[in-house]
Amino acid sequence: MSNKEKFLVAVTGCPTGIAHTFMAEAALKKAAQQTGVAIRVETNGAAGIENALTAEDIARADAVIIASDKAVEMARFHGKPLVRASVGHGVKKAGDLVARALSGNETVYQHEGSTEVAEVGTPKTDGAKDDSESLGRLLYKALMNGVSNMLPFVVAGGVLIAVSFFWGIYSFDPTNAQYNVFAASLFNLGKLAFSMMVPVFTAFIAYSISNRPGFVAGFVGGLIAANVGAGFLGGIIAGFAAGYFMKWILHLTRAFPRSLEGFKSIFLLPLVGVLAIGMLMLHMGDSIAAINKGMMAWVAGLEHANPLVLGVVVGCMSAFDLGGPVNKAAYVTGTMLLAEQGNALFMAGVMTASMVPPLVIAFATVMFKKYFEKEEQAAGLVNFILSATFIAEGAIPFAAKDPLRVIPILMFSASIGATLTYWFKVAVPAPHGGLIILPLVTHGILWIASIVCGGLVGGVIYGFYRKKKFLAQAATTAPLNATA
Repeated sequence: MSNKEKFLVAVTGCPTGIAHTFMAEAALKKAAQQTGVAIRVETNGAAGIENALTAEDIARADAVIIASDKAVEMARFHGKPLVRASVGHGVKKAGDLVARALSGNETVYQHEGSTEVAEVGTPKTDGAKDDSESLGRLLYKALMNGVSNMLPFVVAGGVLIAVSFFWGIYSFDPTNAQYNVFAASLFNLGKLAFSMMVPVFTAFIAYSISNRPGFVAGFVGGLIAANVGAGFLGGIIAGFAAGYFMKWILHLTRAFPRSLEGFKSIFLLPLVGVLAIGMLMLHMGDSIAAINKGMMAWVAGLEHANPLVLGVVVGCMSAFDLGGPVNKAAYVTGTMLLAEQGNALFMAGVMTASMVPPLVIAFATVMFKKYFEKEEQAAGLVNFILSATFIAEGAIPFAAKDPLRVIPILMFSASIGATLTYWFKVAVPAPHGGLIILPLVTHGILWIASIVCGGLVGGVIYGFYRKKKFLAQAATTAPLNATA
């Protein structure tokens, strides 16, 4: 069968569902077009599933590509050759994923209940490692599934509480002279949204591991973690415990007859899960809470004691992989501090460090325009918008072309921006939005100055590097032209 007659389906998804999801979609479509094969891509973005694959699409497909860092409904792909990768590989290595899907050597996916089993004897790709075999990858996906579903609660709660402070810092308190009924309503709504963060976070970690049976146990474990002050650390422990415990229970009860399926799913599994995880968290909660508070106090103290060190650490982490696991580690830490302690200072540095890299690209393509190709110049202008809206991924295409030189420049620039943000004691009360939330930011002008400073320094360095590279290439080709 020629490539023109072949058809692929794919699913892309990233934890925040804003940039990587759709960049991977575009890359896969471009790679498929270059290969001469038809493809249909389902995206699992911030607004939910779009362009959903139909049963007919999947039945017709010769292979499936999953490029996602979020949990994906897998049962529908039973019996299909499956290529599994991170969303980052979907962006950077789309051609390789399409080639693997067309090779005919991929493992045929077998779905059994909520577990995922590879067909015995099915050949793997030569040299390719199935991402499903990596425990670290599975843990990361589960954690990011929790972050992805928790994020809207953090954003909504943080913004509502911040807006309520326009009427005064104590506008929610009926006993204070600043009290305002509307402001108090906003504050209480925001606080309610905040109170759901840890349970939702925990529930979706468990859901990613063992589907619906883990969800209930995870949610209750998260509620207990929130109530005893164990916070996100308790949520992580409860989420993974609930997920893997319920996966084990599902394994033990796999031989139950179909006639008992209702009893098993509606009565037995929720009861056993809530009892086991509830008792675990009730007995361990206080100990986890003490550890959690100590960790948060240490990180919060660092921002006051040594803003330079913290700025360099946050800047390097955020710019290292531009939305990847290292970037997300810094982001999740900022979100936790904001949610548990109302610490908007740490979050400010994290947001700055992710807004600087695309601004570096934007400034470089404007100030050193002739050293960039037309397509790069157009992409550079878009990066002004991406920077303003807190989307670091706009720098990825430029970093991917020369990572050993470009990524250090981005890390250095992001560190400058983050350090200045901590130095100026900028406070950002919401974990997303970029300049959209500027009216809510403390020392907003200094925040913009920090971002621009980091972007300009990096833009000049990157621009001079591109100039040097351009002149070196011109010098190399000139003798050849003279000889010809």
